[in-house]
Amino acid sequence: MKTLRTPDDQFVNLPDYDFEPNYMTLENDLRMHYVDSQPRSVDSQPRSVDKKPRDGRVVIMMHGEPSWSFLYRHMIKDVAAAGYRVLAPDLIGFGKSDKPTATSDYSYSRHVGWMSEWFARLDVSGAVLFCQDWGGLLGLRLVAKYPERFAGVIAANTFLPTGERDPGEAFKKWREFAKTVPEFPVGGIIGGAVVNDLGAGVKDAYNAPYPDESYKAGARIFPALVPTSPDMDGAADNVKAWKVLSKWDKPFLTSFSDQDPITKGADKVFQKRIPGCQGQPHQILKGGGHFLQEDVHAELSEIIIKFCESL
Repeated sequence: MKTLRTPDDQFVNLPDYDFEPNYMTLENDLRMHYVDSQPRSVDSQPRSVDKKPRDGRVVIMMHGEPSWSFLYRHMIKDVAAAGYRVLAPDLIGFGKSDKPTATSDYSYSRHVGWMSEWFARLDVSGAVLFCQDWGGLLGLRLVAKYPERFAGVIAANTFLPTGERDPGEAFKKWREFAKTVPEFPVGGIIGGAVVNDLGAGVKDAYNAPYPDESYKAGARIFPALVPTSPDMDGAADNVKAWKVLSKWDKPFLTSFSDQDPITKGADKVFQKRIPGCQGQPHQILKGGGHFLQEDVHAELSEIIIKFCESL
């Protein structure tokens, strides 16, 4: 497996992203990057002795495609300032993590395996998962595999497909675009899937992991890995995961946005099938696109904090 590692100087002076890097070497010598932000006060100094991490709670924020942990930069700081430890990994092929160069190196099952190794080796418990886009397709698999290690889930603009339903025209167009566009415009994709203007500095930060097209194999192939038929990789395993989630009675909250054609309506599926959704303050956040972490990050931070306080 040939891999590329984005030079560190690509990540210098990114707006609002000043976290110390953390790395874990997985199988095949793949290096995964993740943010590990310990509870901090609002002035970015370590919290005082009387403000210890709340119940040892860990919040895991999982991104999708083609973003990376930069997507959570505001939320990481807000939630850490509230007293919680925050973990935000970069999926293999994204962000500061290593990037296999062949699209054939990526599969749904491999991504689950990489994330499972990362999660198991960190040995956290009582975790809260916040997941969006592919962060749900992978994070919910972790919940199903390690249900005893999670205290709750917040799902935002995501789903867990089994290949039994038509994914819709918006997704099909996105999948074809990713496959055929000569130059995969990562920053432009993010900018086109939010309501508010990102600004040049933020778009540049989303482009930073990819000095050229050879780094983008993982980003390009992700749409093609979504199970759209029952015989695709991951579909049968997702059916098994749903069997676990259909008995999940711990808190499960949906916080979708109002302007995302890709995942619209998936929140109702979670609410119908997962017992832990009962009694939760589900909501549709106004003014948010697919990457609602950019549009309504302050609201999401408050939702996470209140959710953790309720556990």
